Amino acid sequence: MAHVAIIGGGPGGYEAALVAARLGADVTLIERDGPGGSTVLTDCVPSKTLIATSDLLTEVESSAELGVDVPREARADIAVANDRVMALAQAQSADIGQRLEASGVEVLAGTGTLDASGGAVIATTDDGERRIEAQGVLVATGAHPRVVESAQPDGERILTWEQLYGLRELPDHMIVVGSGVTGAEFASAYNGLGSPVTLVSSRDRVLPGEDEDAATLIEDVFTRRGMTVMDHSRMASVERRTADGGADGVRVTLTDGRTVDGSHCLLALGSVPNTGDLGLKEAGVELDDAGFVTVDRVSRTSVSGVYAAGDCTGVLMLASVAAQQGRIAMSHLLGDAVHPLDQTKVSSNIFTSPEIATVGLSQVHLEETGTPFDVAMLPLASNPRAKMQGIRDGFVKLFSSKSTGIVIGGVVVSPRASELIHVVSLSVSSSLTVDHVADAFTIYPSLSGSVAEAARRLHRQV
Repeated sequence: MAHVAIIGGGPGGYEAALVAARLGADVTLIERDGPGGSTVLTDCVPSKTLIATSDLLTEVESSAELGVDVPREARADIAVANDRVMALAQAQSADIGQRLEASGVEVLAGTGTLDASGGAVIATTDDGERRIEAQGVLVATGAHPRVVESAQPDGERILTWEQLYGLRELPDHMIVVGSGVTGAEFASAYNGLGSPVTLVSSRDRVLPGEDEDAATLIEDVFTRRGMTVMDHSRMASVERRTADGGADGVRVTLTDGRTVDGSHCLLALGSVPNTGDLGLKEAGVELDDAGFVTVDRVSRTSVSGVYAAGDCTGVLMLASVAAQQGRIAMSHLLGDAVHPLDQTKVSSNIFTSPEIATVGLSQVHLEETGTPFDVAMLPLASNPRAKMQGIRDGFVKLFSSKSTGIVIGGVVVSPRASELIHVVSLSVSSSLTVDHVADAFTIYPSLSGSVAEAARRLHRQV
């Protein structure tokens, strides 16, 4: 029986462990923080739980239009919300732990390092060190928030996204530094929860790496809801300060000398891979200049028998991609059928309000590569179900191959866009044509009807 050692119990690690156990391997998983890793305990699960509270308040704010009389202003009790966040994270971690146990996976609480031979892992636990000989090793150690010398988090006023859940009072003024996915999500969330928010963006718009139409719409929504968005503004430093009257707070100084004062500051400056002190270089595992593990499409590293998955690889830093990389790694290692990771068919979602969901090739990629394509874009404001629900912000956009009519990408901006994108994802992954999508029945009225209508507009008469 093959023995597999997995370092890291996040989505890449625990999904890999379940696949390996199902394929008959003897599996040992080493995790420092608990089943699910930081994704479940301090990152993705907590953030989306907090966002759920924010989304509910956003819906309540617009309820008068639908004939609902809310007798007083609805506000979030952030202490109660954060208690729920952490309780749910612990429950999810426990569920994962039970699945692993039921599958026969040995879980060790501790840290792991790769032996110089690459064929063993040294596990360090409270009981001491243990050498685990393995026919295959998976490194799935994730990443952690990037910080800089001039902006050191203190866990009270200057915070990373892993430290937000200790707040007991809603910030009087939250300054978010960084307008990528994490910064935009939390800026949207705290704006919805009722905090005044300033979003500091070093680029010309929020979400600079996303679909331009979607990013422009989200920035318009942010400003309309009272958020201050500072474009072309790069942070130089963040410091704790005492304001007039003795109020505790923070000051963000920009590179052009301007300052922004607030009660709290969230640093959303990107992620750093957890690849130090794992023995990777000593074993010959190749890392890139930023410290990410270099892998191929089946998650192999440069060392035979050693695989890597998740954020430590820097390959589309999404929980769903981490899980898929882990599954692929174990299938390849243990001789099962393998479908290599195809990044052109990955779907993702940004949990702002409204959400932005994308799949397949982007418009920028299509234009930069000179790929002939057709595009159709429909505003949700014209959708009958959206009108009934009071939804004005959002759209559906589809891209199809000009020569074949096959759906090659799409963008959905809408409440619950993460659910609506699935039909587009199926179309992209299965190489369906726009006529296939258009001919499938949709419910009337429904938001998904806009996907079918966009496909109909891309029909080319024979």
